[in-house]
Amino acid sequence: MKRSVIVLVALFLSLVPASAGKIVTDSLDSKILKAQVKYNVYLPDGFEKSDAKYPLVCLLHGLYGNYKSWADHCKPIADELIGSQEACPMVILMPNAGGKDAHKIHNGYFNVDGWNYEDFFFNELLPLVEEKYRCGGSKGQRAIMGLSMGGGGSTVYAQTHPDMFSSCYAMSAWMDQSLDNGGKKVDPKDFFVLTCKSVHEHSTVAFLENADDATKEKLRTVRWFVDCGDDDFLLDVNVKFYQLMRNSKIKTEFRVRNGVHNWEYWHGALRLALPFVTRGFYED
Repeated sequence: MKRSVIVLVALFLSLVPASAGKIVTDSLDSKILKAQVKYNVYLPDGFEKSDAKYPLVCLLHGLYGNYKSWADHCKPIADELIGSQEACPMVILMPNAGGKDAHKIHNGYFNVDGWNYEDFFFNELLPLVEEKYRCGGSKGQRAIMGLSMGGGGSTVYAQTHPDMFSSCYAMSAWMDQSLDNGGKKVDPKDFFVLTCKSVHEHSTVAFLENADDATKEKLRTVRWFVDCGDDDFLLDVNVKFYQLMRNSKIKTEFRVRNGVHNWEYWHGALRLALPFVTRGFYED
């Protein structure tokens, strides 16, 4: 009997994560967006008792999502991987770039009329978070990743700011968008139309097709990982992006796993992503 109790206690303890971080909700008054913008930050176990500086991961949500989208999914996986030392202790920023009603509110990570989000991200959000939460601050201590719209946004940010990110992990990424609407009229006031246009104008594929040798050399300083399900509607554009990266001799990890465009797939992607960016962090 005693042995059975000991075994059960040991089993229970093995299921308790060795690391227990927390999610903090914060906000800033953005002069660029002319609004108060909320964001979530994952702080690793021991953060408040330490004065150490941590690497930063920017984790971007998808279309119809917001700063809350990743929080419940991210925390248990980050706790587990940091606790098992598969990922290093890190701060994870989960910004807000949209909402559920994509037809009536802005969604996206790029500058468009009335929504200069990229300026906000790099000039307001990142500097504030890095100072307030003792993280990032350099290419070697900063990585970016995201799902769907956030996967495309992550890729574009790493393409256009390769001096700022050591790694980029794109999950089921919205890499490009055709503007062919089959001849149907579109409402120019529809914010979803504006989002699609911005994705097209920031095509990761077109960027590579037009990149010169100097640009490609800068892209080689970033560690790249593209991860998309075999039944995902965005698979073709992800494959095309990978082929262009390969043809340009820009080393890129590429995975096509069983799955579709859903959270089950992104859970698996995050389990790969956090160790991947951990291996890319360095002091510079």
